[in-house]
Amino acid sequence: MNQEDYAPEDAHEADSASGDDAEATRRDAGEAESSRASRGWWDRNADEYQSEHGAFLGDDRFVWGPEGLDEAEAALLGPAASLKNKDVLEIGAGAAQCSRWLAAQGARPVALDLSHRQLQHALRIGDDVPLVEADAGRLPFRDGSFDLACSAYGAVPFVADPVNVMREVRRVLRPGGRWVFSVTHPIRWAFPDEPGPEGLSVAASYFDRTPYVEQDEQGRAVYVEHHRTIGDRVRDVVAGGFRLVDLVEPEWPEWNSQEWGGWSPLRGNLIPGTAIFVCERD
Repeated sequence: MNQEDYAPEDAHEADSASGDDAEATRRDAGEAESSRASRGWWDRNADEYQSEHGAFLGDDRFVWGPEGLDEAEAALLGPAASLKNKDVLEIGAGAAQCSRWLAAQGARPVALDLSHRQLQHALRIGDDVPLVEADAGRLPFRDGSFDLACSAYGAVPFVADPVNVMREVRRVLRPGGRWVFSVTHPIRWAFPDEPGPEGLSVAASYFDRTPYVEQDEQGRAVYVEHHRTIGDRVRDVVAGGFRLVDLVEPEWPEWNSQEWGGWSPLRGNLIPGTAIFVCERD
């Protein structure tokens, strides 16, 4: 739950608080525009994001989504004991909370994020994890540099060319490497981003892939998110050279009473909010 976490409702909250007057629309947005918008949005809104959600994320906790599924419990990267001495790339790391948890298991994580301000928050928490500021579509690492790669709501939903990201991740992984990433569950795009009953009625076509864009008065995108169906995501994984070994849809736990944008106990007990893709490089 890092770098470019969570969907349009978070953008509305943070932009409103920062005084931005963005217009929400659905329109095409290419790779360069999407990247530029994501970098700018997270640089502007990282402070509020970490202030609002930092307690839930913790300083060294690995959470896959608003449901609160913890990697310590899920072991989607492998049993915790197997992480020791593994080179791990976290993409869209935000303040590097997940990377710190990995380091505590004896792994050697590298936390990558597009946003300079998010990485400043990582330094504020601690300087024990290597940080890299870079675009997920152009990873600045040699081929076969990592054993594992992960992304909790980072990068994948916000890029115009997800297959390119998959191929880049595959390139930097060693044979047999695992790539696990979580995104907003695609079915959520058919519903309003509201935590209450109004968020339970279908309001749009699930099959409309037109990106969600917030733009300024000059029509320049300040936030972009790209919709892919479940089938699209599976095809992206395969086109990127991976084998899909699991697709996890976390259920809402009884202990979690928080609302996070459009995520809530009410909706979480009825429809999925997160999809986690567990992939392997042959």
